[in-house]
Amino acid sequence: MDFFFQAVILGLVEGITEFLPISSTGHLIVTEHLLGFRDQSNTFTVVIQIGAILAVVLYYFKDLMARVGGLFRGQANALKFWLNLIIATIPAAVIGLALEETLSAIDTPLTVAIALIVGGIILYVLETIRGNKTSEPEPLEPMIDSITPRQALLIGLAQVLAVLFPGTSRSGASIVGGWLVGLNRVTATAFSFYMGIPTLGAAGFYKLYKARNELGNLPGGSVALLVGSVVSLVTAFLAVT
Repeated sequence: MDFFFQAVILGLVEGITEFLPISSTGHLIVTEHLLGFRDQSNTFTVVIQIGAILAVVLYYFKDLMARVGGLFRGQANALKFWLNLIIATIPAAVIGLALEETLSAIDTPLTVAIALIVGGIILYVLETIRGNKTSEPEPLEPMIDSITPRQALLIGLAQVLAVLFPGTSRSGASIVGGWLVGLNRVTATAFSFYMGIPTLGAAGFYKLYKARNELGNLPGGSVALLVGSVVSLVTAFLAVT
């Protein structure tokens, strides 16, 4: 199969699944296996997530710029937002770097499929329980500024599950973590999107730097990687909008 066609398919899978609670990495690994796409170091799988993250940056661009401006002006809400984002990102970053080689060894279609099934069941059960207990309507706008540093840390610890168990959805884990610490669905989902910017962005650029001398070994090389990233960006932007 043409490598660039494979890159387009994988970019579509990444863009569609990244911000749904169904594990984009898990679906990419399974899709690569089905397509016969050789990505032994998971470089393609991780790097094309940069495209999806850029889609979130574009979607939240106005809000992010306002929060950056607020940070330089010393606004309390802006300071709190960036502090929460750092706190929520640290657990996954530390665990990911510490166990990088070990976790790469268990990224197989079988382990991913098991994690996808188990994660889906857990999400369904928690959603059902939550739905039965919640009678108030969900707010239309996220209440990001109401999140406390303690809640941010606990959500960050929940996100670690996606690092430890390949096939576990990062967004799903962080959204469920948000539910468990008292956030409503809209706020938990929005904060999960924001968390994806530093978490997946750093992982993607780190992987790209580390594999910079091996990109030629990927099917289609760096051009296929670029194609997959662009398709991922466009698809993810359409998905979040």
